[in-house]
Amino acid sequence: MTKVIDIVNKFEEFAPKRIAEDGDPIGLQLGSLHNDVHKMMVTLDVRPETVDEAIENNVDFIFAHHPAMFVPVKKFDLDVPQNAMYAKLIKHDITVYGAHTNLDNVNGGMNDWLAEQLGLENTEFLLPTKVDPVSNEKYSMGRVGELKDSLTAMEFAEYCKKVLNLRGLRLIAADSQKPVKRVAVLGGSGGRFFNAALLHKADAYVTGDISYHTGHDMIAAGLTVVDAGHHIESICKPKLTDKFKKWNNENDWKIDIYQSKLNTDPFQFI
Repeated sequence: MTKVIDIVNKFEEFAPKRIAEDGDPIGLQLGSLHNDVHKMMVTLDVRPETVDEAIENNVDFIFAHHPAMFVPVKKFDLDVPQNAMYAKLIKHDITVYGAHTNLDNVNGGMNDWLAEQLGLENTEFLLPTKVDPVSNEKYSMGRVGELKDSLTAMEFAEYCKKVLNLRGLRLIAADSQKPVKRVAVLGGSGGRFFNAALLHKADAYVTGDISYHTGHDMIAAGLTVVDAGHHIESICKPKLTDKFKKWNNENDWKIDIYQSKLNTDPFQFI
């Protein structure tokens, strides 16, 4: 019988925990690494609705990009929805594992997937390069590359909306007709890293969760920015599902792999 630890060990060969950012609460979140796995679910977020989805589909292992526990529980008050969710996971014996910034940093992971989705060519690292002390492989978060054809800022925003399958986005640009050819991208909340995009001479920067005052700073710096939202990281669901299916066949795990069908973006565009 395949155990959680068998799946985790294989994943961590690809994206080891040691390349995650300091303090990131990755890894085992709830349950046991030694639990049996019959059916696993791949998801971006662990929310009450995704837990219900897992229960309805007889899932016993949830693999998520965003850790379920960013903030420690001080009081296990079950009237708090997040606590009630944890209790439900325990009650149904569902193990939860989170792979966050190790998946963001690894080569062939989150930021390469986003760069590929945007059609960027000749990509390089966005943030300062680090070195895995075991493999000696260089890694970094974010990517910078070139579009095949130059677009105006407005055309680029429309292009992002299409290729990232978005219902809406926010464009931050002093001039909507400014040409965009060189593009930086960083999945998640990347506003504080916009100076890295400037250092790499990017015309535009794609990320999520831009704050009001940071938006002003971006305009003052002459950088076109597309706030495509944090939820663009849901690209991890099909990409990870494909990886796990490949490993399932190669390692004869004999488990079912289910991709969450829920959209966990908290924002609606009206």
